[in-house]
Amino acid sequence: MIQLTVPNMACSACGETITKAIQAVDTTAKVEADPKTKLVSVETQASETEVKEAIIAAGYSIA
Repeated sequence: MIQLTVPNMACSACGETITKAIQAVDTTAKVEADPKTKLVSVETQASETEVKEAIIAAGYSIA
């Protein structure tokens, strides 16, 4: 389980964008993105680096 804080995730649409970006790296990833807490939880076979790079490539920062 990887947990990341994404401070510029503002709404559920942002969460969906982040989820799609992570699932582009690992199609079987389970992603929970909560705009209220700014927390993204990921169950994935991909490395934490790959997940972070996918989120950054989607236009979001990681705290």
